Amino acid sequence: MSGSIGVVVADDQAIVRAGFRMLIDSEPDLAVLGGFMLKERPPEELLAAIRVIAAGEALLAPNVTRRLIEHFARQPDPLRPPAGAMEQLTVREREVLALIATGLSDTEIAERLIMSVPTARTHVSRILAKLGARDRARLVVLAFRAGLVRPG
Repeated sequence: MSGSIGVVVADDQAIVRAGFRMLIDSEPDLAVLGGFMLKERPPEELLAAIRVIAAGEALLAPNVTRRLIEHFARQPDPLRPPAGAMEQLTVREREVLALIATGLSDTEIAERLIMSVPTARTHVSRILAKLGARDRARLVVLAFRAGLVRPG
């Protein structure tokens, strides 16, 4: 099998597995080891898919891709704060959030807004809680999405 692409065929029907084996074995650069692909795909797509995967690329059948997209489109955006969360922030918390988004540390925020470092940390903690974010990186994304800051 030197130089061949090894393939695993997986299906619950023996006749389907046998058909795939015959198709794959008919190609000089392919050898059946065992693998998995939707059985409604035409033979030429199966052979092309094997070569795509062997080249290190990922492959999903179009109908699987469509189902995945539909599934994720129905899911809430994990980077979007709960509805109305931005409106819960005080003016000062919005200022702090904008400075977080520019990459400033708590000490730098305190200096910029003329407050103590513990006060800056308190603001950051409250912003994290109000927006349901787990870290500063998430706050940066939320600040950009809310339009508090712009790239560049």
